[in-house]
Amino acid sequence: MLEVGLTGWGDHDSIYPEGTRQTDKLQAYSAHFPIVEVDSAFYAVQPLKNYHKWIKDTPDRFSFIVKAYQGMTGHERGEIPFADHEEMFKAYVESIKPVVEAGKLSMVLCQFPPWFDCTKENVAYLRYVREKLTDFPCALEFRHQSWFASEFKEKTLTFMKEEEWIHSVCDEPQSGEGSVPMVLETTHADKTLVRLHGRNVEAWRKPVKGENWRRVRYLYDYSQHELKELLEKINKLQNGSKKVCVVFNNNSGGHAAGNAKTFLKMAGVSYEGLAPRQISLFENHSEE
Repeated sequence: MLEVGLTGWGDHDSIYPEGTRQTDKLQAYSAHFPIVEVDSAFYAVQPLKNYHKWIKDTPDRFSFIVKAYQGMTGHERGEIPFADHEEMFKAYVESIKPVVEAGKLSMVLCQFPPWFDCTKENVAYLRYVREKLTDFPCALEFRHQSWFASEFKEKTLTFMKEEEWIHSVCDEPQSGEGSVPMVLETTHADKTLVRLHGRNVEAWRKPVKGENWRRVRYLYDYSQHELKELLEKINKLQNGSKKVCVVFNNNSGGHAAGNAKTFLKMAGVSYEGLAPRQISLFENHSEE
């Protein structure tokens, strides 16, 4: 089973009726896709009121991929507002309880940074994280190439299976040790996550001094040929997991929603139980 969605719901203007307020965008989004990645959870542990609203704004069959807070995965940018790791993990676990209780947690996504390499200390930390999040399905995404180097690849995959990590398979620019290849292996019988980051190699490398490279890092529009190739690869993952969740993260230029729609059409997949669509007066109905 394929479930396709996007990262976040605030910036996909092509799917919102004109004049949609920011506070209503998730509801509009959930008329198109059955899953979404909550990337705001990476920047701050979200207050309970936010999750309660998001749950209310989405249909019963909708689910959330909630990103792990940055302090949990070693991405600290500035001061972390917790006394220690114990307090931090406890706050995060408490924050997502409404999503769990509503039956809308697809998984927690733990994405580790490019400097998190394959070492004994980091393997031990992954075990610690998995223990702290033991009650939840958790996906693991690497950004350092060493985890899938020839001498470590099979050990990494075996470790993930033993620790019940969902593999976050990535399509991303190949630019040295700060990127990983697309490893088409499942590690969890129930779920596999696929995140499509685009292939903008220059932006991935942080090319221009003074440029806000994070805003253009995911600037990429997948071609029809590339989407077809990706579909063929992703379909193979369904042999190892009951559900494969595909998230388009190439939205610096607003391409994610359109690419996801094209991908779904190629796959011959449509969803029941989504939110009612608001049809624009001038919308081309044949596009759906």
